[in-house]
Amino acid sequence: MAVFSSAELRDNVKRHLTATKPIAIQRGRAETFTLPTEKHLAPDADLSRAITLDELLVGVKEDLRTMFKK
Repeated sequence: MAVFSSAELRDNVKRHLTATKPIAIQRGRAETFTLPTEKHLAPDADLSRAITLDELLVGVKEDLRTMFKK
């Protein structure tokens, strides 16, 4: 984990935020903030089984109708 001061991060935002390792920002002696890292998933065999948003909405609407009819 890389630890930077807020001033150093402000001066080199692009370089630090494109890094692959987690980043912690230290403000003074008492405050430390950790930035979450973003992981992008690659498509795999399960992607072919996925449903579209329109198919999902149709199913959800049907389920909601049956739930509230009772």
